[in-house]
Amino acid sequence: MTALAAARRGPGLRDAVRAEWTKFRTVRGWLVALVLAVGLLVLFSYLQAHGKHTGYCTGPGPGDCVNGHPYVPDGPGGEAVADAYELASRPLTGDGTITARITSLTGRIWAGASNEAPSLSDTRPGLAGWSKAGLLITPSTRQGAAYAAVMATGRHGVRFQYDYTHDQPGLSGLPSAGAARWLRLTRAGDTITAYDSRDGTSWHRIGDARLSGLPRTVRVGLFATSPNTYGGRASRATAAFDHIALRPSGGSGTAGVTASWRATSTGIGPRDFYTALGRGDVRRRGGSIIVSGSGDMAPAVAGAGADTASDSLLFGLVVAMIVLIVVATMFATSEYRRGLILTTLAATPRRGRVLLAKAGVIGAAGFAVGAVASAVAVPFAEQVMRANGNYIYPTTPLTIARVIAGCGLLVALCAVAVLGIGTILRRSPVAILAGVVLFVLPAFTGPGVLGGPGGGGGAATWLYTVTPAAGFSVLGLMPRSRLVSFPYTMGNGYYPLAPWAGLLVLCLFVAGSLGAAAIVLGRRDA
Repeated sequence: MTALAAARRGPGLRDAVRAEWTKFRTVRGWLVALVLAVGLLVLFSYLQAHGKHTGYCTGPGPGDCVNGHPYVPDGPGGEAVADAYELASRPLTGDGTITARITSLTGRIWAGASNEAPSLSDTRPGLAGWSKAGLLITPSTRQGAAYAAVMATGRHGVRFQYDYTHDQPGLSGLPSAGAARWLRLTRAGDTITAYDSRDGTSWHRIGDARLSGLPRTVRVGLFATSPNTYGGRASRATAAFDHIALRPSGGSGTAGVTASWRATSTGIGPRDFYTALGRGDVRRRGGSIIVSGSGDMAPAVAGAGADTASDSLLFGLVVAMIVLIVVATMFATSEYRRGLILTTLAATPRRGRVLLAKAGVIGAAGFAVGAVASAVAVPFAEQVMRANGNYIYPTTPLTIARVIAGCGLLVALCAVAVLGIGTILRRSPVAILAGVVLFVLPAFTGPGVLGGPGGGGGAATWLYTVTPAAGFSVLGLMPRSRLVSFPYTMGNGYYPLAPWAGLLVLCLFVAGSLGAAAIVLGRRDA
């Protein structure tokens, strides 16, 4: 009975996979097609990268760009950052504390036409949500330097932020004459601790940050900055500080309004984003210091046309997917055409196991094609674009690894889904057509396969959200941040879904295809 039951069950999944792999590798044309898919992905990625000779520029004139691109500094972790602000600072040697009260935070927003160069003469009262003013400790006023800051903001209350990406909330509300905000930063070695208070007596610790390698002497002071609004209009913030005290650890000295504070405009120059409203300023008014500035201290985000390491992959991926669609279809239908499916099902009576084994083989082949080809194409295309004078947004090695793995999964999932379609339809031409329509056509009818996301409207957003084209989100490299008010739309260079969310949508289609194939294969005659 045991032997009979084993015979009915047939070989295990491992043996079934081995058998299907043996079938796959004995067809030389399929192996050649896989190599061809790798070559085509690399070739078309190169051609697309080679065709890029200009970038994008958001400044009012050519002088605001570097090789046609706005200058974007790198942060402490190598990420692209926005770093522009006005600072009134003094040196602090060793440990110490700076305290100040901020009594007002106001702003101006450019009100001119979209085709005009912004200027202070054409602004209206208004405060951007992420306008910032407060206390800052930094080893250098060089763009991209490490920092820690406690600040009042336009709409997000008091915040403690450091190194562009870290954020902790403090007191809520906007500072005013009747509701001033007291701020304090304390340095102890490499550790910076932030506090806030309503009355300057009862203090609340917001949090602390460790800035590794902080030198013995740092710059400490008062800053103001204000980013473009959500609608892309330049803005400026102005803050009034009083009760300013700078105390070295163990000392009794103070640095109030009458002390010498050095004014520095960081990130305001002919190559930077924030030249629109000019330099900020630092001035004294009675017992207060008034600081005005434009810019931002946050992760950098970019609009349509920004170049990233994955920009050249989309068209090559589509071509490689078409090749895999053909191979996956043939892998599913060839046994029906030749009458060999009866032999396969006799050797492995559990039909679902046969389908699963085929899916494993074609999925592994698809992953190898996508991952290997993109691992070659990404650095190659990036080098070509740099040689053409294109500015490439900085990307961490871990993010590049995510793109490479994502490309492998994208091609693999597409191949597995088409295998299911081929199993259902059993006719190669029809299955290939269905695979192209479902998994390739949305990429062409979306925002444009030759340009990646950019210029896509509501229809493109829908296609890249609820169809298999959502899987192309794995190519998304442009950074998003809740600390930056920006329209993260396809027209501005962003896929509507996060990379793994897009793959999850594609997985739903794959599950539907394989599930339907398993039902059909189990119910009908071979």
